[in-house]
Amino acid sequence: MDIGKNKAGGGSLRLTACAASALLGWAAFAMPMPVQAQSLDASQSSSTNLTATSTDTDSFDLPGSDTTGTTSSKSKTTKAAKQTTTDSDTPSSSRLRLGIDPTTTGSTLDDDLRRVNLRETSVDDLKARQHPDREDVQGIPLGTFTLRPSVNQSINFERNRTGSTNDDRSFLQTDLRSTLTSDWDRHALIVTGEGVWQKNLSGSGAEQPNVNINADLRLDLPSDTTAHITAGYQFFREDTSDPNAIAGASKQSAVNQFNAGTSLERDFGLLRGTTAVALTRTIYSDATLSDGTQVTLSDRNQTAGTWRGRIGYELSPVLIPFLEADLGRTFYDQSHDSNGYARSNQSYGGKAGIELDLGDKMKGELGFGYQHTEFDDSRLAPIDSPTVDGNLAWSPQRGTDVSIGLSTTVQPSTTAGESGYTAYQLTSTLSQELRDDLTAKLTGGTIWRDYPSGSTISDETEYDAALGLTWGINRYLDLTSNVGYQLTSRKTGDDTRQLQAGVGLTVKR
Repeated sequence: MDIGKNKAGGGSLRLTACAASALLGWAAFAMPMPVQAQSLDASQSSSTNLTATSTDTDSFDLPGSDTTGTTSSKSKTTKAAKQTTTDSDTPSSSRLRLGIDPTTTGSTLDDDLRRVNLRETSVDDLKARQHPDREDVQGIPLGTFTLRPSVNQSINFERNRTGSTNDDRSFLQTDLRSTLTSDWDRHALIVTGEGVWQKNLSGSGAEQPNVNINADLRLDLPSDTTAHITAGYQFFREDTSDPNAIAGASKQSAVNQFNAGTSLERDFGLLRGTTAVALTRTIYSDATLSDGTQVTLSDRNQTAGTWRGRIGYELSPVLIPFLEADLGRTFYDQSHDSNGYARSNQSYGGKAGIELDLGDKMKGELGFGYQHTEFDDSRLAPIDSPTVDGNLAWSPQRGTDVSIGLSTTVQPSTTAGESGYTAYQLTSTLSQELRDDLTAKLTGGTIWRDYPSGSTISDETEYDAALGLTWGINRYLDLTSNVGYQLTSRKTGDDTRQLQAGVGLTVKR
């Protein structure tokens, strides 16, 4: 009896132990499942079972090892850490992500690494400060494009003085500016446009309307090759201070320029090659004299084409010296102008220089060369001139931007017996954020018009400087003000001085 009782008691204990083991085993498998399910988002629901299996396997010893009925504290700690660690920290047990090929190394790449065009970042990759009342304008999304328009309305005063003659005016000016930018994984298209409209309120000074539209399509081709297709249009009225302007005209000629071009750039290891062609069509309208007489300037209509080739050698990613050559040909619609001169011409030149690229902090180039321009009419002397061209963009610190430009161009003349002149131009801009909502911009420059030796026209130099302030009222509205001065100094003849000041409002989106 006692033996029977002991056996019965032992069976009950064994049954109770089995039931308890089953209950604990069910709990061990069931309890982590809700926690794991909660840690997954909707996009990972299809991989829940794989993840749960991987997590549970980590809590047990491998087959063939000395297994125990309980989990060590070290295993518990490791399991808890894996449940809270991101996929990037534990690649060996990371959860599968939808839309990524797990058989390639690309399974760990994000969208930015798959793009050829990376998203724009700030200088030094630092986050810009956020201001709830004034943030950067985000623009208007148009499919895969973003449009950023702005309109400025200002009232201005201008004083022109040539010798002892004054010509003052006050006028309204409307500035329209817009940028259309693509957001594509490959290739890029940027379209910029700006227009200026003026209306005199008092005085008799000449109104100066202006329209400028440019488009640049960049194509990312195989084998480290990049192509650019450009097109543009410009409308402006010839300045009375221009040497080719009609003296005494109450309304100068309106100029329409159409341009198109293409370029191809390719890297050949340490060598970089560029070839480009460009076409420019220029059309002049009639000028109006003070007595109302119309002066036809169609003899100045022309079509110009240029070819440019460059080869550079990469000493380092920062410094690239280069050699460049160019050829040009200009055809006038009329074989002879109103004075009987054949002004169609051809030109050729070359230069050597160096490119500098320090990223967002500083980049630019500088080149020195020589240009020769020869006219079809033997009575017009050829123009030979040394050239200097370059540009520099420098940001010494956050909120400070400096840009400098140098250019050399040959401008044909309209005066009988004169071939033309060489224009050397220097431009500079300094932009400084004085406060989070206040920016100052200082611009300055000079143009030296150099006529060939033996010319009856003397050289002249033009200087200009301007200061502008922009106060950001909010993200959509800016208050602007500016003041500028221009001096045209001539060796013979009266100097011309111009003073201009204005204040306005800019609405942007």
